[in-house]
Amino acid sequence: MSDNTTAPSGAADDIDFGYRRVQRDEKKTLVREVFDSVAPKYDLMNDLMSLGIHRVWKRIFINVLSPSPRRDLLDLAGGTGDITFGWLDHGGGPAILSDINAAMLSVGRDRAMARGFADNITFLNADAEKLPLPDRSVDTVSMSFGLRNCTDKDAVIAEARRVLRPGGRFCVLEFSRVQVAALSPIYDLWSFKVLPKLGRVVAKDEDSYQYLAESIRMMPDQETLAGMFRKAGLGRVQVRNLSGGIAAIHTGWRL
Repeated sequence: MSDNTTAPSGAADDIDFGYRRVQRDEKKTLVREVFDSVAPKYDLMNDLMSLGIHRVWKRIFINVLSPSPRRDLLDLAGGTGDITFGWLDHGGGPAILSDINAAMLSVGRDRAMARGFADNITFLNADAEKLPLPDRSVDTVSMSFGLRNCTDKDAVIAEARRVLRPGGRFCVLEFSRVQVAALSPIYDLWSFKVLPKLGRVVAKDEDSYQYLAESIRMMPDQETLAGMFRKAGLGRVQVRNLSGGIAAIHTGWRL
């Protein structure tokens, strides 16, 4: 399986769900079913998908966010809360932990209660493509390993810019396109041969892990995503590759 795999072309109302083409209005339901299934073992899933390196990537990402008590955070697709908690641990101001998936948000809420963070977090069950928040209402918007699962990525980026105050920043950590040729065959072997089998054994759900591996390959590459940031009106767009491009951090400012 090649890193350059693309989905077959389809009708205008078709969209990728991994390597399958589905009706655009089906994708959210299918993605929700995946995350309903994996929510109890989401952190284990990330460990399996990244061999534990996602924890290092998230620490780097939190540093990029530059937490400050004078700024607040909207954490889109915040899931089980890792980025929100890291923001608060490093002195960040109030946070909104948002996720379209109620099961994921429930795990995040339970973890926040256990860590004593509940008073500093607002929990929001919302679609990142259509946020129920006012224009220019937050200082920083983050999204960690969630953008690739969204049906309309351009809409998500546009919404992030809309809710940012001038001088605010949208930061995305996501699996991306491997930049080191020698890594590609190893990465493909892990993603498509090993990971689904681990999903079957550990989480009793091979299909969801197969989708997650495929969804990484369908994510726009670094330069394409940077172009989408610029198209949405974000400025000073920067890209930082992690682990040879297995993941990347994209940042853009509302100027």
